[in-house]
Amino acid sequence: STCRTPWRLVVIDDASPEPEVSAWLQEVAATDSRIELLRNEQNLGFVGTVNRGMALAAERDVLLLNSDTEVANDWLDRIRAAAYGDQKVASVTPFSNNATICSYPRFCQDNDLPEGWPVAELDALFAKVNPGQVVDVPTGVGFCMYIRRAALNDVGLFDVEHFGKGYGEENDFCIRAHKAGWRNLHLLDTFVLHSGGVSFGDSKSP
Repeated sequence: STCRTPWRLVVIDDASPEPEVSAWLQEVAATDSRIELLRNEQNLGFVGTVNRGMALAAERDVLLLNSDTEVANDWLDRIRAAAYGDQKVASVTPFSNNATICSYPRFCQDNDLPEGWPVAELDALFAKVNPGQVVDVPTGVGFCMYIRRAALNDVGLFDVEHFGKGYGEENDFCIRAHKAGWRNLHLLDTFVLHSGGVSFGDSKSP
């Protein structure tokens, strides 16, 4: 990607039982000083691990990005611009092929990429056709969701007690934010590929 927005990538190894995964993460982290690799001494589950990362970000905004995504071009710049288009924006979620209410072209479905369209070209088309366009939505989608620190400070972190290892935690956060007067936006000028299911595999919280 070609983003101008300063960033720091926090990767948290949630006590992975696969040593090859941990070794690969260490190798990748060594390639860029902006990548910070942390490891949980015991498995905290998805929500607990995300909360740890958001807490470590101190007063910075955060962007949750699944490991099964692909980004392109100046995607982060566009998402951040949308987040600061209004002082009461809590979250911003881009278009994707597999992102429930933010799915394209079929709503709430897992869509294949159009044949012959790499992610970068498809994202560039979204940027050209829908520059700066947003719509209010009841909730963001956690595969790629920008959260402003002011909203986190006001609403609080994800609810680890009720949402365990994952699924639904971002919906709960966004609903709490909306009740507190914040907005959740769907950004129409950015596309992020989401393979879907890879981050959790076949496991789901009870």
